[in-house]
Amino acid sequence: MNSREQYTPGPANIARLQKDRVPGGQEKWTLVVVKDLPHPPQKVWEAITDPAHLREWAPFDADGSLGSAGNTVKLTTVGAPQLHVTETTVTRAEAPELLEYKWGDFDMRWQLEPSELGTRLTLWTNIGRPYVAMGAAGWQICFDVLDRHLSGTPIGRMVGPETMKHSGFQRLHADYAKQFGVEMPSWTKNA
Repeated sequence: MNSREQYTPGPANIARLQKDRVPGGQEKWTLVVVKDLPHPPQKVWEAITDPAHLREWAPFDADGSLGSAGNTVKLTTVGAPQLHVTETTVTRAEAPELLEYKWGDFDMRWQLEPSELGTRLTLWTNIGRPYVAMGAAGWQICFDVLDRHLSGTPIGRMVGPETMKHSGFQRLHADYAKQFGVEMPSWTKNA
């Protein structure tokens, strides 16, 4: 049995949901995922901005560095049913503390704070309410894979439909759905 087969995500406790009102009275949902990593901020910064590192853990590939404001980068979603490529311009890059850009329709804001352990990594991303539990489960697994990658014990990127079949994903998805008060879409219950 390899390390990926032995991988089991921890409890559904690193994500929360934030609801804001936007002009016109509509609700905007933001998923906030926080993970303490035993790695220095500069090392984590490289992992969230460098295309070679992103290929090891992120749900998208980047054709260039996300590490400088003004960089225009194509992001290709991994595991999507059809090719899905979006172009983004990095709007903020304050190494190794703050990174902002869009991934398709998703606003992505990453904050890195030094901590006793190493780095507290926080991601804010907007998401449709029906998908908040799925997003929380997916990002939690991505953050676990990131941690293993940076620790030198990689288990390989886990994203898309194949990850949805993993029992750990199913458990996280169900637990976050309960926490956030959303129903799991019927098509995910047998994924």
